Order: sequence, then C-alpha cells, then structure tokens
Amino acid sequence: MLRTRLITAFVLLALLAPLLAFAGTRAFGAAAGLFAAAGMWEWARLAGMRNAAALGWAVAWMLGVALVLFTPLARLDPDASFALAALAWGALLLGSLPRAGLPRGLGAPVVLCLLGFVILFAAWVALWHARAIGVGFLLSVLMLVWVADVCAYFGGRALGGRRLAPRISPGKTVSGALCGVLGVLVYTALCARLPQLHDTLGARLDARWGLAGALAACALLAALSVAGDLFESLLKRRAGVKDSSRLLPGHGGVLDRIDALLPLLPVVMLLVP
Repeated sequence: MLRTRLITAFVLLALLAPLLAFAGTRAFGAAAGLFAAAGMWEWARLAGMRNAAALGWAVAWMLGVALVLFTPLARLDPDASFALAALAWGALLLGSLPRAGLPRGLGAPVVLCLLGFVILFAAWVALWHARAIGVGFLLSVLMLVWVADVCAYFGGRALGGRRLAPRISPGKTVSGALCGVLGVLVYTALCARLPQLHDTLGARLDARWGLAGALAACALLAALSVAGDLFESLLKRRAGVKDSSRLLPGHGGVLDRIDALLPLLPVVMLLVP
C-alpha cells in the first residue's frame, strides 16, 4: 500500500510541477478544472447518482469551467462569489457537523449535486486566482493545509485523547486538531518573519493585518481545513463508502485529496490584499 501511495504521489507531482512552473494562468485553470471535474463526478456518486448521471454532472462542470475561462466572465470581480461561498460554507458546516448529518432539505441527490457544483466551482475559481497571484503564494496555501494535516496526524497519534467527531470520523482527536492548528501558527510566523518567504500567504496577511491578525486568520483557515475533511467524511459515511473513488491508487479519490481545501480557498482569497 505504501509503495502504491508513493508511486501515485510521484506521478501527481510530475504532472503538477510543470503546470506550476511553465503553464500560463489559463492553462493552469483548465488543468485544475479537469482535475476537479473528477471530484464533481465523485460528489455526484456520493449524493446517490448513478454513474451515467454522475458523468453528466462532470461534463456540466467542465462546460462551466470553459465558460469562465474563454468568455468575458473571466474578467468579472469574483469577490462577491467568494463571500457567498464563505457564508454558505459557514451555514453548511454549522448545520451538519454538530448533528453528524446533512441539514434538512439537502438529502435529495439533485439538491446535493447542485450544492457540490457550487462548492467545487467556488474553490476552483479561488485556486485559479491564487495561481494568478503567484506560484509561491499558491504553494504556501497548499502548504498550510499539508502542515495542518501532518501535525494533526502525528499529534493525534502521539497524544490520543478525546475524539473530535466520533459519529463522523472516529480516528480524529481533539489533540490532533489542536496540534494541526499549532503547526499552522508556527508555519505562519515563519512565513511572516523570514524575508525569503515574502510572497507567501502568511507574509501577505502579516503585511495587511499584523502578526496577530495573520496568526488568527491562519488558525481559522486550519479549522476550516479540518471541517472540510469532516464534511467529506460525513458524505462518505452517508453513502456507505470508505473512499470517494479509486481514481488515485493508494489515496482514494480526488475529493479525498482536496476536501480540506474546499471551504478554505474562498476565504483565503477574501483575506489577501
């Protein structure tokens, strides 16, 4: 299993590195949209759609991506959509995670698919605009999620203790989540204070809000990354599956890799100057 995970990770890295280093913003947006279309297909299947219908949602998703990339819609200011996405995520997480179930009215497959379409689309637009700011900035956003995940995993294993959400994801602990936030705070402080990291998320937040504001903002982002992971776990538990798909051998599906980013990305783009 470890060998399979490593091979898949190296293949993904080999695909991602040239896109980040050499592709233009529009080409990056198209590639990210194609990757996220697989996530839309997985979301539709978790919502209860059959394979053909789920594929139809993925095709509709790619049409939406093309509409934004190759029409005047690309020039529209996306801040309003980021704000709406952030508010929607807040309502969704507060309405689902404490009760370990979807809010009333979201259980119908079509409704849940529409929700997934909007959520994934907002995250994709935010990712595209993050890439337009710069490769270093985008990597710093991704690194924040990776730091939170790694610190939470090892911190939780070392400290154990109370379960964070036993009815959704029994393996996550409160101590692990706190270790994830602590790791993000250290990472943010380094980005804010090291001149070599001036183009990172932490440095930009420090320039706008000061160090205390940057730390508070990134603690919120770390919490959102945990919440996004838990929400996808809720969908998988509801569908009775362990992984969103088997598209990425050893890693599960696309949603299993990007779930923590979905609520975080629109908020990031609202915070940066």
